[in-house]
Amino acid sequence: MSKFEDNMEEIFDIDVSEETPTEIVKPAENLDASKDYEYTRGELYRLISQGQEAVQGALEVAQESGHPRAFEVAVNAMKQVSDMTDKLIDLQQKMKNLNKDDEKKGPSSVTNNAIFLGSTAELQKMLKRGKVEE
Repeated sequence: MSKFEDNMEEIFDIDVSEETPTEIVKPAENLDASKDYEYTRGELYRLISQGQEAVQGALEVAQESGHPRAFEVAVNAMKQVSDMTDKLIDLQQKMKNLNKDDEKKGPSSVTNNAIFLGSTAELQKMLKRGKVEE
């Protein structure tokens, strides 16, 4: 045991030679992600539905009163409902990207920084043939 370990044992009053069992917990990412997606989707649908009812009520009040502030409130409510529908679409796109990332586990088909090792004459022959030899 090193002097450092001895000092650490003394300072923290622990025994380094004892091994502490560690448990590796693998997160259930797909399960949690799909569960969260379904919950968020349901909440957004509920909020959009309630928002539409609020917009209808605000429009009725605005039309009956004719007050500019009532119309402003109705328009703001419409914008909020519109934003929630955009969030619903964004949620679907994010879930699609998560699923795509899970499926994409192989090597990428993009080749960066390809290098030709050979003479200029070989390169010209290869270009004339129109194909690259592996």
